[in-house]
Amino acid sequence: MGEIQQRAEAMWNGTADGHAWRGLNALESVGDRVWFYSGFANMSLFETDGGLLIVDPGAFNNARAKYDAVREVTDAPLHTAIYSHGHMDHVWGVEHYAAEAAERGHPAPRVVAHENVLPRFERYRRTAGYNGIINLRQFRGGVGEPSWPVDYWPPDTTYRDAMSLTVGGLRAELRHALGETDDATWIHVPERGVLCTGDLFIWVAPNAGNPQKVQRYCQDWAVALREMAACEAELLLPGHGPPIFGAARVRQALEETAEYLESLEAQTLAAMNRGVTLDEVVQQVQPPPHLIERPYLRATYDEPEFIVRNIWRRYGGWYDGQPAHLKPATEAAQAAEIARLAGGTTVLAARAEELAATGDLRLACHLADWAHLAAPDDAAVREARGRVYVRRAASEDSTMAVGVFRTAAVEMGEQLEGAVFAAQERSQSSGDR
Repeated sequence: MGEIQQRAEAMWNGTADGHAWRGLNALESVGDRVWFYSGFANMSLFETDGGLLIVDPGAFNNARAKYDAVREVTDAPLHTAIYSHGHMDHVWGVEHYAAEAAERGHPAPRVVAHENVLPRFERYRRTAGYNGIINLRQFRGGVGEPSWPVDYWPPDTTYRDAMSLTVGGLRAELRHALGETDDATWIHVPERGVLCTGDLFIWVAPNAGNPQKVQRYCQDWAVALREMAACEAELLLPGHGPPIFGAARVRQALEETAEYLESLEAQTLAAMNRGVTLDEVVQQVQPPPHLIERPYLRATYDEPEFIVRNIWRRYGGWYDGQPAHLKPATEAAQAAEIARLAGGTTVLAARAEELAATGDLRLACHLADWAHLAAPDDAAVREARGRVYVRRAASEDSTMAVGVFRTAAVEMGEQLEGAVFAAQERSQSSGDR
């Protein structure tokens, strides 16, 4: 059993160390002429008699490493690359194969993706600054400088609903899905018994609620998961995390992930239909208890509370049902009045730290924010707010929450190092929850 398969077995049994997305940075055979590169984001490779078929050839930061790994096991040319979706950790690397093809006099590789990948790339160009900021916040907790690429290798073949393609006699069936993105493609290779899910399955609770990014699609995502389960594939190669081996496990993981999403959406819509506010909905809706601790549904990246808010946004817009929030006073004006009523920003900041010490971190953060908004240049207030957010970040499980709260602490002058995933793993290993 290879290292990747050992990791897969440990993940399924819930005994693997570290974050689900801890990559092994290795390429390994996982089936008949099927290879899998385990990284932060993964790559799937199929050898055919007409060249290579690769799903998600590389990420922005490791495309060369993946290319080099491929060239250690085969010198066959890349015939076709498929982008499972347009995120930056999946759509790089073709440039290395294209340069190689030009040098060797081979045909240029073909790139296939859903038609919405092209408008995604254009949106990324228009919002490069914002995307740099939110990714710095989400993955590095505000440490470093924001950056975001603006040049992409576009697909030259796109499709709308479904597409069948053949490379060297090997048939791949492509299907579009709405899920984490509006441009998702899942790929079934029936001859090899393989299903490539992209980020429709990622070994954690689905990324269906990301608070800093565009709309996600819970119910549509669940439909796609059930369609994939019906393929009865023997091997699932995901966008993140290790493969899943065995048809029974593949079906279980896909169907239970669908059930998780369906339940959150059904509960949210039922509450909305009763006319309750978003605040009440968030408090009421919970995932099915029997699924919370599944090793592939733990809330270590996204989390149910964020998914509920995204469902509300899709069906209910941005108004949360609280009348004062429709046209609110500025947050600075609110904070100044609250500080006046409380007896000053020093009182607010001190109370924030008292609450944080008792574990009431949600309320503590409100008070710390009000104190800072009312006196943004007060050094003592800044220090208190920084300490509150250090505690808050250490208490959280999801990457998205940890990243936002670490960023708030860094902005107050706290010295925090390293990526968010590394901080999460240290916190988990030390028991500092």
